[in-house]
Amino acid sequence: MPVNRNPTVRQRRLARTLKELRTARRLTLAQAAQQLACAESKISRIEAAQSGIRVVDLRLLLDLYEVHDPAARSRLEALSREGRLRGWWDRYSETLSPVYADYIALEADASDMYSVQTLLVPGLLQTEDYTRAVVRAQIEDATPEQVETLTKVRQERRSVLAREVPLRMWVVLSESVLKHQIGGRSVMREQLEFLVAVAEQPNINVQVLPEASDVHAALFGPVAVLSFPETTETDVVYVDSLLSTLYIEEPAEVFKYANLFRRALAESLPRTESIALIERTAKEWSTS
Repeated sequence: MPVNRNPTVRQRRLARTLKELRTARRLTLAQAAQQLACAESKISRIEAAQSGIRVVDLRLLLDLYEVHDPAARSRLEALSREGRLRGWWDRYSETLSPVYADYIALEADASDMYSVQTLLVPGLLQTEDYTRAVVRAQIEDATPEQVETLTKVRQERRSVLAREVPLRMWVVLSESVLKHQIGGRSVMREQLEFLVAVAEQPNINVQVLPEASDVHAALFGPVAVLSFPETTETDVVYVDSLLSTLYIEEPAEVFKYANLFRRALAESLPRTESIALIERTAKEWSTS
């Protein structure tokens, strides 16, 4: 099988999961290779996402790794079958960086998102005018076409909130996000009013971290922790911005970011008080 030099994010997730399952059972590459009656190098390529894996071979490995839950097995088999498929975002490949495209792919497959936002409203909850203002601010020489394309991408990303089983979001917003003007007063008013409206959905929780909180000293940029439906998959972290995105999957590092989210959430205003503060701030943006 030829070496895959450009694996999709789904292929990398499957590869990482298989390696984690093997090591959790304290099995060697040789033992996994024996199960498939193949060379150790084949298992190495599979775990490095350099080679795909047939469903029949995947099932044999899952038997060896004692993964018996039907839902977990089905999810991993789907990753194997659909690993090479590209999503709707692929048609924007000339505009999106590969890492940002990977983020969208993970977001599309995630079941839960835990987000700390220190500068901006998170992309999934942005209005079109707010996004346009963000793009223009971050990319000074952006053409009108680029602005509209990136705005459209962010709006299409919102489909994860309206699917049959919607993404669950827990968002911690720094209080300064509400007061930092993006795009003008009317844009900010509309954005905050939209936040209040979407926060009524049962799958979206928005809370505000007061400026006086000591946790602010520990915050270092917008962070999203993504979780997936099956326990066989580990969480991943994206430190995301329009211009650059850092992808973190090492469990120890993921734990640090997840702990940061828990600290920020604990220090945040309760949900009802947070929504009330957002409503008041929206009215302040309405005044001259």
